[in-house]
Amino acid sequence: MEVKAKLTLEEFFALPEGDITYELVDGEAKPKMSPKRFHSRLTITLCLLLTHWNQDRGEVGIEWAIRLKRKGQDWVPIPDLLYISADRLSRDRILDEPCPIPPELAIEIISPDQSFGEISGKVIDYLNAGVSRIWIVDAKVKTLTIFYPDSPPQTKQGDEVITDELLPGLEFTPAQIFDDARIP
Repeated sequence: MEVKAKLTLEEFFALPEGDITYELVDGEAKPKMSPKRFHSRLTITLCLLLTHWNQDRGEVGIEWAIRLKRKGQDWVPIPDLLYISADRLSRDRILDEPCPIPPELAIEIISPDQSFGEISGKVIDYLNAGVSRIWIVDAKVKTLTIFYPDSPPQTKQGDEVITDELLPGLEFTPAQIFDDARIP
């Protein structure tokens, strides 16, 4: 049996860039699922919503890698979107680098080849690493599930209003998101 050497964080970041995006998981470079049309539309719609709301409160990132720890090891997930406040990441820090600290919000959009169950393990890892909120967006059933560190998840659909004290002033419904993204 061949044992592969685990990549260090430095080795992972030194890998050559290419057409495939990788996440660092358990010392291995794991390819991220390639987004399809609905995934792309939802990413744009959510990015516009968060960017409009943000108004200099912090930073919204699309597929911005995050440096975290998972089970005591370096972990570099790449959420579809993230939001990190200026309170957590100073506006003065202008480096082309992975997000160095846990953001307030990580958003994962379920791809056609993924299941909610597959992503739920990643959600637990995000919460354990200090991410305050995780949204899982499911285009098939048109739901948005919100995960919290200290209370059960909530699944919202249709015209249920989504607000969060962590994101003051942000208010929308899943129906708005899926309508704006033109998801049938």
